[in-house]
Amino acid sequence: MNVSDIERVTVLGAGSMGHGITEAVALAGYHVTMRDIEQDLVEEGYGNIEWSVEKLAEKGFVDQDPAEVMGRIDTEVDLETAVQDADLVIEAAPERMSLKRDIFSDLDEFAPEESILASNTSSLSITEIASATNRPEQVIGMHFFNPPVKMDLVEVIYGEETSDETAQAAYTFAETIEKTPIYVRKDINGFVVNSVLGPFVNEAGWMVSEGVATVEEIDAAMVHRQGYPMGPFELSDLTGIDTGYHMRKEAGKEVPPVVEEKVEAEDFGKKTGKGYYDYEDSEGTTYEAGQGEDVDTLRIEARIVNEAAKLIGNDVATPVAIDKGMRLGTGFPKGPCRRADEMGLDTVLDKLNELREEYGKARYDPADYIVDLVEAGNTGEDAGAGFYEYGDSGDRHYSALNYKLSEDGLLKIELDRPERLNALSQDLSDEIVHLLDNTPKDDVRCVMFEGAGDRAFSAGADITGFASIEPSEVEVAPVFQTVNDFPRPTLAKIDGYCLGGGHELALACDFRIATVGSEFAFPEIDLGLIPGGGGTQRVIRMLTDARAKELVLCGNRIDAETAEDWGLINRAVAPDEFDEVVEEFLDDLVYGAPIALEKAKKVMDKGRDQDLSGGLELESQAFGILLSTDDAKEGTSAFLDNRDPEFEGK
Repeated sequence: MNVSDIERVTVLGAGSMGHGITEAVALAGYHVTMRDIEQDLVEEGYGNIEWSVEKLAEKGFVDQDPAEVMGRIDTEVDLETAVQDADLVIEAAPERMSLKRDIFSDLDEFAPEESILASNTSSLSITEIASATNRPEQVIGMHFFNPPVKMDLVEVIYGEETSDETAQAAYTFAETIEKTPIYVRKDINGFVVNSVLGPFVNEAGWMVSEGVATVEEIDAAMVHRQGYPMGPFELSDLTGIDTGYHMRKEAGKEVPPVVEEKVEAEDFGKKTGKGYYDYEDSEGTTYEAGQGEDVDTLRIEARIVNEAAKLIGNDVATPVAIDKGMRLGTGFPKGPCRRADEMGLDTVLDKLNELREEYGKARYDPADYIVDLVEAGNTGEDAGAGFYEYGDSGDRHYSALNYKLSEDGLLKIELDRPERLNALSQDLSDEIVHLLDNTPKDDVRCVMFEGAGDRAFSAGADITGFASIEPSEVEVAPVFQTVNDFPRPTLAKIDGYCLGGGHELALACDFRIATVGSEFAFPEIDLGLIPGGGGTQRVIRMLTDARAKELVLCGNRIDAETAEDWGLINRAVAPDEFDEVVEEFLDDLVYGAPIALEKAKKVMDKGRDQDLSGGLELESQAFGILLSTDDAKEGTSAFLDNRDPEFEGK
């Protein structure tokens, strides 16, 4: 089955995952039936969806009538009725293999022969689930992350007999509901995200059990020194210590004593009021910045990297899929493969060998893949290759952005950090600069920037990187100047938050088109800072003094319609007209005369800061140069022939 054949979807389960998946599918325009075993469960799930959709509409995150969305959702208790017309069934029942096998056996009987049968399991074997059917080639894992409406990631997991056609349809379906899928090409316990995340929690547990560090010290070190969104023990308390415990037991892995103690005491974390931290008699986490300065964070990170290397070496997933999965699924600031390339794979390997020699445990055995890379001299970014290739050419791997250069010269750059609302990290900024510096200018007619996901163009600079900056090192970030000085026209396609550093990136572009629900601001003043990427200087030149100072000194947000009225953006556009308006602008720029556009941009930018006579002199010089170009001759000829010109940039 192809994704174009999927029209009706059935979700089995109305709990937090089931009703969340149902909502995501309905928001994407599909007709979906949500089924559970009791009517009151179905009604509760339906009510949760209704409340959520109304809130999303109220806050401007969706531009659909909630009643229309709810009109695409049917509810059912009888399984046969629920799946009789389904093109895709997504099972979201409790994590018990016997239950899932019973469900899939029934699905094999009741669902249409061509239907794709998917399981939302987070760890159970897709192969074993599929064995309950007579169509294992049509069974696939589709692991959504909680909450499904907000989390972008979907792991698409092959069982041993899953066909490529089924996997491709499931992958593409995830994209049609505005999720980011990654392939997990072999059916391993924990799939990608939970496999790689395991050592983050597990190794921290061993360190505490051995007495080399405390819970608070490790959490503080991983958050405040290494930039992770939360510490391993804080994360365990949030997800449930017992959950991780049972997953490790099921996988046959040794469990640290500190975890055993918490499970035996039934202190599972937030849900029981007590775990590694106390949530009943205190406010929970107690770690602070400054703690854990002596914690060996490499011990934890080396194991994370090693787990990723095992997956790559066993053809379970690619470095790109692993890094994307960990950023989207766990909020890791960088994917482990990218981080390892920065640290140096030889450094990682040395740490693993050191730990293996000290403790003699198999969990420290280096993956063959990482050993092979180091022996070949591919130790990471400094060596020019590691998990990724690094070089001076434009085909370098980018971990924080996506790009595509079309045959007609449109360079689309997507800021790809949706889990951070596309905040500008140092990596992302460096990659933008590298891409613009290394893409042949003659191949580019226009550059368009946009943000991944559906919430933000860019919500600012990633402030987790500020702590390491010395005052003497502060300068205007090269990314803003590179975008500003790029010789071809640049356009920011803004949908959602455009704040702080993201706002400065947009202002460095020549054009800004935004949906009416977008918001603009410089919130730096509330952090005791000011815009540091040229924002103060660009707005004071674009707006009246009063309005520029209102943006910077007050830190207030303005909507797109106000931004258009002030002259901050070119257009504020309704969502259903957004792509069309952007395309109209891009057509003018892509098919315009390249040399004339470059000269006009340069004359206007340079002339702005001169007196009128100086500006006119620049204009006159550029005009004279353009008269001698083939493009000018083509433009004149096309005008006389009453046809569209075909400029070649000569």
